[in-house]
Amino acid sequence: MSEKASRQSVPVHILGHEYRIRTEADQAAVQKIADLVDQTMRRIRERTGTVDTHDLAVLAALNLANDLLASRESANTGGLDPRRLRALVDRVEATVRVPRASSA
Repeated sequence: MSEKASRQSVPVHILGHEYRIRTEADQAAVQKIADLVDQTMRRIRERTGTVDTHDLAVLAALNLANDLLASRESANTGGLDPRRLRALVDRVEATVRVPRASSA
């Protein structure tokens, strides 16, 4: 069986947009990953008020990278100090934070 024949197109939804992921991975695993990205982006949007999807994607990537590095650190595989990376993520989020309109 060729590599192309074993690939499948898996539809996923992130922030209301559908993406088709060409992969050999299990459909449920791809959906689980997409759900994590979607939840992370929604949480950041709620917390910061950011609406620009590019900014949300970068912030989500930083948050997920922080989680990955923290996991690696806890497994003693090396990596950056998770506290330092968390501080960096917080600073970036503060920079793109959108002021919320008052409900007066």
